[in-house]
Amino acid sequence: MSDDATRVTREKSFRGISKRLARHYLGNLGGREADEDTVVADDWRATLATEKVSIGPTMSLTEVTVSFEGDPEVLDELVDRFSQKAMRAGG
Repeated sequence: MSDDATRVTREKSFRGISKRLARHYLGNLGGREADEDTVVADDWRATLATEKVSIGPTMSLTEVTVSFEGDPEVLDELVDRFSQKAMRAGG
């Protein structure tokens, strides 16, 4: 990964997809699983977290939050491509 001075973090949340599916998508984008919550590539890292969120008085969904870390130029394309995949699967 590049020098710490040029690394940034971007966080996005997605509802209706699982952490397993998010890891799969990140793998399709060039990452490899470091552990259950982390996917890494040569120039980026993604950390995954989940929580149940209420969407009304009786319903809840799983929300996956992905913290992307890396060079800003790399993250622009990565976050966009991941978001497209996640939106097709989730809501």
